[in-house]
Amino acid sequence: MKNKNVGLLIMGIAIIVLLVVLFFSNVMKEYINTTCPLVHEESNICPAKTTIRQQTYLAVSISGIIFLIGLIIFFSKPQEKIIVKKEKQKKKKIDTSGLKPEEKNVLKIIQEEKTIFQADLIEKTDFSKAKITRILDRLEGQNIIERKRRGMTNIVVLKE
Repeated sequence: MKNKNVGLLIMGIAIIVLLVVLFFSNVMKEYINTTCPLVHEESNICPAKTTIRQQTYLAVSISGIIFLIGLIIFFSKPQEKIIVKKEKQKKKKIDTSGLKPEEKNVLKIIQEEKTIFQADLIEKTDFSKAKITRILDRLEGQNIIERKRRGMTNIVVLKE
């Protein structure tokens, strides 16, 4: 929640508590006025009235403190948001001028698939295992691709 909303909520609760305390205090004063049978020797004031007055002042003070906290939160500066910008990864421009046509063909398939098993490259290009291995060796030597061993086969990925 925003600080202003929280502050308004706390101030609203403080006002409601204050109204309940004042209502309860008035009801208790009326009750004491009608039911206090004691005749007090020193004064005509019932000790319960003094107690209720003290409790009312205490409750009003607490309600005021809660209201002040709400005001402070309402006017306080909200926390700054931390914005993290993710930069789009730029595609690395690969110089294909020095590549042979079959190397360009294999590289095109790798770029389309992003990651591909070496066995799938053999199927897609109809080249022999040895020829694919030689092509991938040359591409890997030029830091264009990277082969990662996975079980009995390799996964071929573009180098970042």
